[in-house]
Amino acid sequence: MRRAARAVSDFLVPPLCLACHAPIAQHGALCAQCWSRVDFIRQPVCDRLGTPLAIDIGAPAISAAAAADPPEYDRARAVARFDGVMRELVHGLKFRDQHGGRQFFGRVLASAGAELLSDADALIPVPLTRWRLLGRRFNQSAVLAQEIARNTGLRYLPAALVRSRKTQPQVGLTRVQRRDNVAGAFAVSASARGKLEGARIVLVDDVITTGATVRACARALKNAGAARVDVLALAIVTDEALLPP
Repeated sequence: MRRAARAVSDFLVPPLCLACHAPIAQHGALCAQCWSRVDFIRQPVCDRLGTPLAIDIGAPAISAAAAADPPEYDRARAVARFDGVMRELVHGLKFRDQHGGRQFFGRVLASAGAELLSDADALIPVPLTRWRLLGRRFNQSAVLAQEIARNTGLRYLPAALVRSRKTQPQVGLTRVQRRDNVAGAFAVSASARGKLEGARIVLVDDVITTGATVRACARALKNAGAARVDVLALAIVTDEALLPP
């Protein structure tokens, strides 16, 4: 009966590629052509920033950028570079309220972040400001964290982090402006403080651009007693030329 119901459902609402909308075999997936156009991030990567490295030395290594300016978080990983098909998918979720890719996002995030998730205690999404949440009606980072929790069984703490002050949108800001904009902008909620002592946290976001937001979040979590804060995102900006000077 379940198989028959699925067949009827697929007949009424045929499964389409999340990116190009071509007919495919199952819902919540990409066609082969769009899959090949996702610039997935593979090893070797910087063990701290999660950015690609040119040479594989066969052991964890960090980039010059991580050595020069170590982040407050411990490790970051992302599914793909923030361009092409992945950029369109992220923008579809974030700005066009397209949630058809939720299960796909959960699967690829669980795979890309397996190393971080294997011994984590909880998932925490990067929070939005209250007004942005009211305008958008959902927090895309929370959507992603929920799907990771569904795939892994990890504890999900949606209200652990809050915005302690209003910040302007990060789009269009330089690296320095982004860091100043979110400095001290996050705090751990009173209800979550006792849950974070000694905890290994995976912080979930949609895109890591300069890392300013997740750095500020990680600082707040560690100040509240978290033993480790790793970051997991759908995409990461790897080309500094894409950022304002």
